[in-house]
Amino acid sequence: MNTQVENPLDSVMYSYTTDNSRLEMENRILKETVSHLQNELNKFRQPALMVCDIIDIIENNAIIKTPNGNKFFVSISNQCTDIKSGDTVLAEQKNLTIVKKIPANKRFHVEKFVIMEKPTTKWEEVGGLEKEIQEIIEVIELPLKNPGLFKKVGIDPPKGILLHGPPGTGKTLLAKAVAASTNATFIEIVGSELVQKFIGEGAKLVKEIFELAKEKSPSIVFIDEIDALAAKRIELGTSGEREVQRTFMQLLSELDGFKPLSNVKIIGCTNRKDILDNAIIRPGRLDRLIEVNLPSKEGIAQIFKIHTKRMTLDKNMNTEIILKKTQGMSGAEIQAICTEAGYFAIRENRTHILEKDFHDAIAKVLKKEEQAKESLTMFG
Repeated sequence: MNTQVENPLDSVMYSYTTDNSRLEMENRILKETVSHLQNELNKFRQPALMVCDIIDIIENNAIIKTPNGNKFFVSISNQCTDIKSGDTVLAEQKNLTIVKKIPANKRFHVEKFVIMEKPTTKWEEVGGLEKEIQEIIEVIELPLKNPGLFKKVGIDPPKGILLHGPPGTGKTLLAKAVAASTNATFIEIVGSELVQKFIGEGAKLVKEIFELAKEKSPSIVFIDEIDALAAKRIELGTSGEREVQRTFMQLLSELDGFKPLSNVKIIGCTNRKDILDNAIIRPGRLDRLIEVNLPSKEGIAQIFKIHTKRMTLDKNMNTEIILKKTQGMSGAEIQAICTEAGYFAIRENRTHILEKDFHDAIAKVLKKEEQAKESLTMFG
């Protein structure tokens, strides 16, 4: 029987080969790590490039606009070709030489400050405002749907309207309903949001809002609390007051730049029409004033019916008594009463609403109103 004897040298050679392969692998990983760190270090050493817009091309040079609005006549790098007016480019910060063209950013900075949606509110969901609805249809809906009619008649419709009246009477609801009926993009912004702490920011936001409206047309720009921006001008004291005036002047400029039959309409909204500057409501701007008052007796009944149509009401309920108690209330308050009545039923594990639930709800809403008035008196 032959017995094979293991050669000690073979074992040594195998161990040497294994260690050598492992060392080579570790060496390769270390080289890759060093290379990666070197690339990262080079990135930190490179100067930042400025994002600019091309205004015009003149031979091998260009006029650019920097982010702060300043314009410069600069050179174009030989490696940068096929540049035209309107492009977005990267420029070296020291001498502003254009080094690279980049895709244009279609996202507007102002989108962070606005609510943009496609409303679904129907005219049937707006109660007690027949007269106001008719006016808005004539001024906003008809020009968007049938601009040819105005051209045939030879008149220009108003560029926008101002809705004014007490809080909670349905001004925002009207604006959303007309946006839904025209399938327009609804761009909502609060006037106080346009007043920025940095110089020039407010005016820039206003400009971007109208650029966004044109991009998303047909569109309706709804400016809530417009009195925060368009109040009567006073002596310019603080830098904040001067910034408000700059923003207001930009708004007027944008309104003047719109054509009456364009696919963009503006709706301003305020509870304080008395403090508005006359410049905002002069002819050619928001010159159609629509007052949205508290609902009449018939209007209250319509609003109550709209908000209770999906509720299971007790058959023996005396609706007349409930409606009588809600006289002088706004549409928002009536909606709150219906919601509170539903909560009273839920607390008692019921799916149908009793008359008592509405009486308790009215008392609760009235109490909240009194507490709010007391707070205003105390801190106002």
